[in-house]
Amino acid sequence: MDDVRAIDPLWTLDDVAAFLRVSVETLRAWRKRNYGPPGRKMGKHLRYDPVEVRNWFADAV
Repeated sequence: MDDVRAIDPLWTLDDVAAFLRVSVETLRAWRKRNYGPPGRKMGKHLRYDPVEVRNWFADAV
């Protein structure tokens, strides 16, 4: 159970927008165009792995 606490929590749209300093609307537009960091639907919620967001950002720059 201690290993679970070491994992970064998943990010919301607001978290990713704050990290990338773009609007939530920009993230939604990117997602519609198959651009931007990969996100996954969990039920009706969209979540992002912070490691994947950081990797996407590093590759995009």
